[in-house]
Amino acid sequence: MELASLSANLLLVSFIAYLVATMFFGGAVKGTNSEATYQNNRWGNIAIVITIIGFISHLGYFVLRWIATGHGQAPVSNMFEFTTAFGMMIVGAFILLFFIYRTPSLGLFALPLAVIIIGYASMFPRELSPLIPALQSYWLTVHVITAAIGEAILAISAVAGLVYLLKNIDLTKKSKQRFWLESVMFTLILVVGFILSSSTFAVMGYEAKFTYVNQNEQQAQVVYNYPPLFGMNEYESLTPDKMTPLAEMPAIVNGKTLTTLVWSVATGIVLYLLLRLILRRPVATLFQPFAKKANSQVMDEIGYRSVLIGFPVFTLGALIFAMIWAHEAWSRFWGWDPKEVWALITWLFYAAYLHLRLSRGWEGKKSAWLAVIGFIIIMFNLIAVNLIIAGLHSYA
Repeated sequence: MELASLSANLLLVSFIAYLVATMFFGGAVKGTNSEATYQNNRWGNIAIVITIIGFISHLGYFVLRWIATGHGQAPVSNMFEFTTAFGMMIVGAFILLFFIYRTPSLGLFALPLAVIIIGYASMFPRELSPLIPALQSYWLTVHVITAAIGEAILAISAVAGLVYLLKNIDLTKKSKQRFWLESVMFTLILVVGFILSSSTFAVMGYEAKFTYVNQNEQQAQVVYNYPPLFGMNEYESLTPDKMTPLAEMPAIVNGKTLTTLVWSVATGIVLYLLLRLILRRPVATLFQPFAKKANSQVMDEIGYRSVLIGFPVFTLGALIFAMIWAHEAWSRFWGWDPKEVWALITWLFYAAYLHLRLSRGWEGKKSAWLAVIGFIIIMFNLIAVNLIIAGLHSYA
């Protein structure tokens, strides 16, 4: 338990370091006329040093957590572990690309993404727990870590695409592009809404317990940390003093996580509307000044090369290694599990991205939009598919 506690402290250090580094990258962007003059910028040099310190601390958390599990498997077997590892890999991918391109604008947007993902992870149970039989395989470590590395590199392509769009879309005029860019900002605020709502009910200590019948027609127990809006299949309350669900869900739908999603979306919508009322303009205009000095050509190149690298890595981890593990765990390579289907959809999307880029010449805004949409698909797979749709990956 001492190792687990130390690893948690290291994760907190990395979280704070990424926040501080973001501010210094902001200073680097503001303090230069263009990114071509970055090389000798003191703020940017401090920012990357702090980022590396945070990454080393994050890596230390990962290693200590791995040792503390006691079962020899990498700490990627539940939502908390996987998501914190995903955030770490995004920062690692950013650091590598930073030393190639020396562009502080990328750090100014990549690090907050990692911070949001770590914040999202912190809302899940952090206890060390024994692995179910299907997870007791080294192929789990190989499959999940490789897939996460691929997704992290693809995430950097989305960051570069977002910076490109913020720089090149005129937000002073109503247009479809302004609408969709604002929609991206709205989606990010929804994640913040999840963190805010989860934190609020956690501080309140809210708990509502129920029994239900799962997909295998076995009775099980579930604890809600939000006032239950949707009940599990054939639920019965064990805490009659708490709120009764408004509707009962079939076994294929996880009522608890659907409740979490609805509360999070509602909180995010309220937060977004408050921001709009205060700003009296699109939220995207808050971030546009930080992208104005970015080099559009460099951002386009980063986006494209990130997909070139991330796509084959994702293919290995999310498809090939996943099928090997599936055969070992369930004696079949493919079973049309929801997670498997969305991994395939993600793969097909990025394959289409490369086809359009290479054969149709989709560069600039078109390429940037595809990169952003691709990451939205990845996050949908991580959040909605993992949490709401019951399947073989529901334990994650």
